[in-house]
Amino acid sequence: MDRRSFFKKAGTAGVGAVAASALAAPAIAQENPKIAWRMTSSFPKSLDTIYGAADDIAKHLAASTDGNFTIQPFAAGEIIPGLQAADAVSAGTVEAAHTCSYYFVGKDPTYAIGTAIPFGLNGRLTNAWFYEGNGNTLMNEFYATQGIYGLPAGNTGAQMGGWFRKEINTLDDLKGVKMRIAGLAGQVISKLGVIPQQIAGGDIYPALEKGTIDASEFVGPYDDLKLGLHKVAKYYYYPGWWEGGPTVHAFFNLEKFNALPKSYQAVLKTACASANTSMLANYDAHNAIALRKLVAEGAVLKPFSKEIMETCFKAAQGVYADLSEKSPAFKKIYDHQQAFKKDSYLWAQVAEYSYDTFMMMQQRNGAL
Repeated sequence: MDRRSFFKKAGTAGVGAVAASALAAPAIAQENPKIAWRMTSSFPKSLDTIYGAADDIAKHLAASTDGNFTIQPFAAGEIIPGLQAADAVSAGTVEAAHTCSYYFVGKDPTYAIGTAIPFGLNGRLTNAWFYEGNGNTLMNEFYATQGIYGLPAGNTGAQMGGWFRKEINTLDDLKGVKMRIAGLAGQVISKLGVIPQQIAGGDIYPALEKGTIDASEFVGPYDDLKLGLHKVAKYYYYPGWWEGGPTVHAFFNLEKFNALPKSYQAVLKTACASANTSMLANYDAHNAIALRKLVAEGAVLKPFSKEIMETCFKAAQGVYADLSEKSPAFKKIYDHQQAFKKDSYLWAQVAEYSYDTFMMMQQRNGAL
């Protein structure tokens, strides 16, 4: 082989490699651009589990993109009031929000289905509907009309029925009660004479303390203990029939989400799914401990009567019938979820319910 020819070819190849590398760098930069978003939460930082999901999303995102795509979470009120999160995302004031869809039911009743509706799905079935039952697709068809793309990013499991300053033994005891309650539950319970109030989580304690409201629901023992609600209203009712398995959403400005590289969209979806799973696990792990502490500190645990539950169930059906007549978007998604629920409970009662019921009997008998 000609020695000079060999080195000439090798040198040319080296130059080509350097040139190829130089050309590839901008392409890689375009695929992994530096993007920094802000996410406003509807929750205070003191509620580490429900607020913490926003932190989980941010950490997952940064780690998965080598810090190229970051989201900075802000607590409710830091940059946007908690109950204005969806409006801020729609307007592009912030790129993202971590919030409950049903906070915005005043804009459109369809928002409620994104979180929970009275006597709806439990937490496990809610996830099944969103991920495998076409629920996420249907909700995003609606959210798109609002300039939003939504992803499940938290689930609390079945919630408590809330804190009351007086005992609620009969339907008459509910009349005139001013209650902080979110979503369509306010429309349902108002049929029983309750006066619903929409108040952000961080404002519940002072409202109860001052007597501005007589009762409030929020989440469950872990968060309610942190808020100290048992100190201003001692009767703690269950179950929260209006929130059998509520989803907390990550909302994104639709235009900005669509403009993301596909790889960033995929990572964002994975981050939200991880936060969704983590939140439910956290509540399941911590609620029992918190409930014991609440009772030890004076909370009086009481179930809603069968009369109240059945009357509320009937009232809910009436509300859904009215909304379905007025809103085609609500009717489409509600009917779909109802059909899913019927099939799901057919299966759930065969194995899950039978197993859980047996095991709970063993726990009550002291065998666990």
